[in-house]
Amino acid sequence: MAQEDLFKKLVAHCKEYGYVFPSSEIYDGLAAVYDYGQYGVELKNNIKKYWWDSLVLLHENVVGLDSAIFMHPTIWKASGHVDAFNDPLIDNKDSKKRYRADVLIEDQMAKYEAKIKKEVEKAKKRFGDSFDEAQFVSTNPRVLANQEKLDKLHGRFVKALNDSDLVELRQIIVDEEIVCPMSGSKNWTDVRQFNLMFSTEMGSTSESANKIYLRPETAQGIFVNYLNVQKSGRMKIPFGIAQIGKAFRNEIVARQSSSECVNLNRWRCNSLSPREVNWNGSRPGKRPA
Repeated sequence: MAQEDLFKKLVAHCKEYGYVFPSSEIYDGLAAVYDYGQYGVELKNNIKKYWWDSLVLLHENVVGLDSAIFMHPTIWKASGHVDAFNDPLIDNKDSKKRYRADVLIEDQMAKYEAKIKKEVEKAKKRFGDSFDEAQFVSTNPRVLANQEKLDKLHGRFVKALNDSDLVELRQIIVDEEIVCPMSGSKNWTDVRQFNLMFSTEMGSTSESANKIYLRPETAQGIFVNYLNVQKSGRMKIPFGIAQIGKAFRNEIVARQSSSECVNLNRWRCNSLSPREVNWNGSRPGKRPA
């Protein structure tokens, strides 16, 4: 059964038994957004309570936090989310579907690996107990050919990602003759970076409004409130801060071939030690992402 068909069956099962409903369904729904049903919300609350009890209430040096979903935009700039929280996306002009370019290339590398594995499995059956896998892999022409293609592709792929070379990513897809899983065509657009954060505006008028972001993760709320928690709770280092809350990401879910507006439930507990928390002043170097 195809993964997409299995996913549809799972959603249908969850809907039938009151666990998860497609959001806004009476108005044709909103892709990849779901509401918890009467049993789903009870299940979620039970899991949340167990998580909270085990990580917070059972530890004297761990406390809770519930930070806002809106934070000052400078925080996301400092953490690298504004400049680097991106996915390289590519569209197929025939199917109108959008994909992550890196996932398409990773799938192509997996195909080479599968071919190598298939040759090895065939040889194992043929030679039985006398089979020497290391010798076979190092001498078989078909394995060597696929390994060479895999190594070359991997090298190009890593270099393109490290250099943020979107043109090279597209060229890899073209050179490897990667087809759209839906249409089977090779009619691709250019690759472009897509920021995963949702942006909105805060202000009484459009002229004075400031651009802000819905948080894509909950960790930053823990980091920026470290000093408040430490002082008000008289906490001794090391101590932990736990948080359960919503996070928002506009992303492509790998191998689902659909644009996703994701409202995530994030479960986060950060253990704060002198090495980790001093990034806001006394420790030079990279800040936590």
